[in-house]
Amino acid sequence: MPRESAELRKLIEPAVTAMGFELVGVEYIRGKRGLLRVYIDHEDGISVDDCQSVSYQVSGVLDVNDPIRGQYSLEVSSPGLDRPLFQARDFDRFAGHEVKLRLAVPLGGRRNFKGVLAGMKDGRVVLQTDDDEELIVALEEIDQARLVPDYESHRAEGA
Repeated sequence: MPRESAELRKLIEPAVTAMGFELVGVEYIRGKRGLLRVYIDHEDGISVDDCQSVSYQVSGVLDVNDPIRGQYSLEVSSPGLDRPLFQARDFDRFAGHEVKLRLAVPLGGRRNFKGVLAGMKDGRVVLQTDDDEELIVALEEIDQARLVPDYESHRAEGA
């Protein structure tokens, strides 16, 4: 799972979905002061007030369960135009979209790939790269995956 903690997701998801939001993903970035990033979405979009409400609920869950040792910051946000992809269903849902992938371990001397997502096949992510090659990797081999924003079509939708 790309940079997502399955344990944290299981802990947080019930609180987020009970509030009527989709839990897009969870990232925990270690460091002197860790960062727990929670991405939420809703069909009507996400407001700052939504993020604040979810942050309050998630903080309560984290305080009770105390899954992270030491100090960390909690950040709740919408996934944005460069939406991160975490689960197999995300890779199927956004098939046909342009994405950037960063692998955990280099493949053929490369970690970064860009291309059109073809979805999942036999439990593996399939990407038609900009080099016109097919990249097939296990979900666990992906460090990070994000949609490449299509500003032109997004601008046309808003017009």
